[in-house]
Order: sequence, then structure tokens, then C-alpha cells
Amino acid sequence: MQPSGQKSVKLRGKLKQREGQLPALESTDGKLVTLSGDEAALKVLNDKRLDGAELEATGHFTGPDRFQVDPNHARTVLAHNHGKLKMITYWCDVCAIRSYEPGPCWCCQAETVLELRDPDAQ
Repeated sequence: MQPSGQKSVKLRGKLKQREGQLPALESTDGKLVTLSGDEAALKVLNDKRLDGAELEATGHFTGPDRFQVDPNHARTVLAHNHGKLKMITYWCDVCAIRSYEPGPCWCCQAETVLELRDPDAQ
């Protein structure tokens, strides 16, 4: 959780997954900012299908090159896709169940499909 009174900010960059390290966002000038967050947010940030994607994370800086992502339940990591911000979701074609972190469907255990959705979609 962020310290009381600290306002959330947005950080945009290209997701870089690093073996044995926390993921990072790379800014347009090549600066890497290490990302941390709750378990669900880290599952999304470590999804290999998103490596190299342009993302926008909401949270706060904990140091000059460290960024704490706000809790995943608030949909604080979005992807840029064709000039639009999209929600990162995971869909089970078998059960028609949507989740917000990668992994098997909680119902049938089939692997979920990454699906970027309009944040206003129901």
C-alpha cells in the first residue's frame, strides 16, 4: 500500500521481463524502472505474452528507479494497443469465464487466452 496522502501517478514504457529479477518498464530514453506490486499484478507483469508490450502502470515511486504498482484489483496495469489503452484480461473459451491474471481457468483448468479489452466494455 502506498503511504497515506501519496497520490498515484502513471508510468508508461515497454515491459522488460528479466530472468531472476523483477520486471521493469523501459522509457523512451532507455531508462529502466523496476516494478513491484501485489501477487496478481506480478503475475500479469511476468506473463511472457506481454514481454515487450507498451504498458501504463498506476502506482507510486519508492525510489528513483523503483515503482510500486497499485493493487491489481483496481486494474492498474493497462496495455497500449493500436493507439488505445486496453485492459489486460484472460479468457477461458471453454467456460466463458474472464479473469484478470494469467493461469488456468479456475473452473476447468484450461489455459486462459490473453485478451486486451476496451476498459468500458462490460
